[in-house]
Amino acid sequence: MGAQWKAKHKDLAANIKGRIFGKLAKEIMIAARNGADPAANARLRLVVEQARKASMPKDTLERAIKKGAGLTGEAVHFDHVIYEGFAPHRVPVMIECLTDNVNRTASDMRVLFRKGQQGTSGSVSWDFDHVGMIEAEPARADADAEMAAIEAGAQDLEPGDESVTLFLTDPTDLDLVSRALPAQGFTVLSAKLGYKPKNPVDPASLSAEALEEVETFLAAMDANEDVQNVFAGLAG
Repeated sequence: MGAQWKAKHKDLAANIKGRIFGKLAKEIMIAARNGADPAANARLRLVVEQARKASMPKDTLERAIKKGAGLTGEAVHFDHVIYEGFAPHRVPVMIECLTDNVNRTASDMRVLFRKGQQGTSGSVSWDFDHVGMIEAEPARADADAEMAAIEAGAQDLEPGDESVTLFLTDPTDLDLVSRALPAQGFTVLSAKLGYKPKNPVDPASLSAEALEEVETFLAAMDANEDVQNVFAGLAG
């Protein structure tokens, strides 16, 4: 799928919300290393907007910014690690982690990949494009996604759930396009770099049982505290 894989089950909403805040806090702390002012720090501005739309408490947001910018005296160090491999039934996956303990994360990944197959660097990434991903929804009735993509400089677009459109950009154009979309009548919900599968597996080609196994695998990955994003080679 174009956007990152997202858990479909809402029965554990509170836990899911907590994980979202935890992941956003890591992104904020890393972005704030280059300055605590969102107006002068494009990466921080994008993550802060995403955090606000996710209803992150203001004190949590401000604490993460100060901690990342070194204003609290606490040391912040996260390693960015990518794991590649396959979910059950040969569905390719890219797992993006931010961790303060690489050995712990590597051990966790070995366990989680037992339900699938862990690959080496480059074994799966060749089948994904590294792109900017912007989720946005129309802010006015006459907003046209195709015209907005052209005017804002996006490379492509994909319709998403409900009225949300996924705008795809060159990685270097992520901030530029996200800034241009509001003028085209769209409200940006999230903006990040990610991985888009070149040859996604059609879920319809899998049995209901097989698809459930894939979803269970992806949900387990997403629940890991060090996993930031899960990108799965599934269509739709």
